[in-house]
Amino acid sequence: MAGSIFPYKAHTEVLSNGLKIVVIPMESPGLVSYYSVVRTGSRDEVEPGKSGFAHFFEHMMFRGTKKYTGPERDSIITSIGASGNAYTSDDITAYYYNFAKEDLEKVVELESDRFQNLFYSEQVFQTEAGAVYGEYRKNITSPFALLNEKMKDLAYDVHTYKHTTIGFEADIKAMPQGFEYSKSFFSRFYRPENIVLVIAGDVEPGKTMTMIRKYYDSWQRGYVPPKMTPEPPQKGERTGEVAYPGRTLPILNIAYKGDAFDPKNGEFVAALLLGELAFGENSDLNKKLFLKEQKVQFISPSFPMNRDQGLFQVFSMVKKAEDITYVRDEVYRTLEEFKSKPIEEKRLSDLKRRNKYGFLMGLDTPSRVTGGLARFVALTGGIEAVDELYAAFELVTPEGILKAAQKYFTPERRSVLVLKGAQQ
Repeated sequence: MAGSIFPYKAHTEVLSNGLKIVVIPMESPGLVSYYSVVRTGSRDEVEPGKSGFAHFFEHMMFRGTKKYTGPERDSIITSIGASGNAYTSDDITAYYYNFAKEDLEKVVELESDRFQNLFYSEQVFQTEAGAVYGEYRKNITSPFALLNEKMKDLAYDVHTYKHTTIGFEADIKAMPQGFEYSKSFFSRFYRPENIVLVIAGDVEPGKTMTMIRKYYDSWQRGYVPPKMTPEPPQKGERTGEVAYPGRTLPILNIAYKGDAFDPKNGEFVAALLLGELAFGENSDLNKKLFLKEQKVQFISPSFPMNRDQGLFQVFSMVKKAEDITYVRDEVYRTLEEFKSKPIEEKRLSDLKRRNKYGFLMGLDTPSRVTGGLARFVALTGGIEAVDELYAAFELVTPEGILKAAQKYFTPERRSVLVLKGAQQ
């Protein structure tokens, strides 16, 4: 398509059961990457007491079927030299394999089998539930994981972004009693209308689609979308402190309510650029606090793309507790500057160029193509949003950055947390 940034020709087809397949041939002699993108993450856990199930279910998907048990499946994957894994986040659960092209049909067979015929006993379910709680306890020993958990809980009232991907601790403890619920979770969310296959590499679209139809055509529809509760507008600043039981430098986390991902929302697109301009490695604030004054170990933005209203966040690890207020006020001062005067056109143009070519340079192997597209697929159901977003970036002006700063970075949208270690 004219003006397209995505450098490869994608072939898209939708089966009669709603399963979408995106096949991307590219120069990669003998290599293929295969992603199964489930458009369900921790966002979709709307039932009280059931947070963390999307992540937990990722674990269960490796337990096998009546045709191929978990160990049998693992043996096959090892024998063909494939590598792969899975991950869960707020808006996505993704499963992927990288392998030689001659093994494509075997991977299609294995993936189609577990997505349609997953089988596990209650005992296996309970064993895995215990492992997930162990994972939670290990993760929460990180100050950043603890801070993330507390920030989500502080910033949101009713939306499911209130809990982390791994879930509330009480819900994780209760998972062993959720065997029957787990089967309903599989039945509702692991359906063809809610899943997109992205296959890239040394593949021929026609032959690939023949394989897909052979193994996936009989998969029955049945996706039940969750009834999401929108987050009400925040009416004032929220603040708090987090006590970390171990030793760490203080960590400052400043978050602002953003918007759902939408390339047509010019202010949202501008805000994605603003985060890097204001707080990125080349920003004036980073040069001041990190290089010149040496008051912080780092300062960094996290401005994610989310299916619903996400958080634009700034993190900083401060070297001395007495400098926390100073660093916080420097963040506020920087945002006020972005609200009051447009930035230089050259700075904005340079960032657009870096973003564009950084994205393109990251599309050099099949696994990086499928991995780079996965979140766009989870957010929108396709890959068209890639071209839409980068076209929208090109339209952002200094005045657009200013308007985005004025819209999003207000005290009413703000939540602030400070994490301190045990000996501070």
